[in-house]
Amino acid sequence: MPSATLDRVAVVTVSYNSGGQLPAFLDSVAALSTRPGSVVVADNASADVAETRSLTAARGVRLVELGENAGYGAAVNAAVRALPPGVEYVLVSNPDVAMSADALAVLVDALDRQPAAGAVGPRILNPDGTTYPSARNLPSLRTGVGHALLGTPWPTNPWTRAYRAETQSPDRRRSVGWLSGACVLVRRRAFDEVGGFDPGYFMYFEDVDLGLRLGRAGWLNAYEPDAVVTHIGGLSTKKESRRMVLAHHRSAERFLRRKYASPLLAPLRWALVAGLRLRAWVVVRRAG
Repeated sequence: MPSATLDRVAVVTVSYNSGGQLPAFLDSVAALSTRPGSVVVADNASADVAETRSLTAARGVRLVELGENAGYGAAVNAAVRALPPGVEYVLVSNPDVAMSADALAVLVDALDRQPAAGAVGPRILNPDGTTYPSARNLPSLRTGVGHALLGTPWPTNPWTRAYRAETQSPDRRRSVGWLSGACVLVRRRAFDEVGGFDPGYFMYFEDVDLGLRLGRAGWLNAYEPDAVVTHIGGLSTKKESRRMVLAHHRSAERFLRRKYASPLLAPLRWALVAGLRLRAWVVVRRAG
């Protein structure tokens, strides 16, 4: 049976030296039982952009070249702006994600059934078949601090488990605080209403921040386990580079400053930022 094409649905992804991943990703999109009417690749000044130009041209995929490495969120925003006005739903995905044939159809149906949902996320599998905790609670002061301090040496600590919602069955549909930006279907109206991703996050925490702002604007973040994708990069065993560690902590600092923005909470912000900077220093030293 030929695939159905929905012009009101689009797929966007971000490329940064991702020439080796894009062919498999685009093959996965082309094999969907419900295909998007538009596919856009936003390129963050990749060294292999010439290869990406040839690939996208051959497949009829639109390429948006940013001319600089603007970061993940800014690149997604640029791709969404390039979409036709009739697009209602946008699947935002990393290029190292492989989707099951019915994943997009199930996500679209989930948003159709839930008009209050601004975003819906699939079950994301690691390469070994285990479920990645992609549908999480927003970090509270207690769970955030507990996860930051104990998440690495004691992964099963109660604060990390609460933040990752690991006490919930991965088979259960539910509303959550935020959804992983590795693969998420957003309602374009909701996404535009909150201003899309905050480009101030170069990488990390842009999806946490989006979930927070969608919730504050009255939209739900929904988890749909019947839609299944596999994140090929989900179980990387390589040590994070110093640059990645520092970027992660800078993004965490930005998120905390915005979440606890009240002048009355200034002492709390100072304490949290000091703790983050100390943690970043320790992690970088341990990494050598």
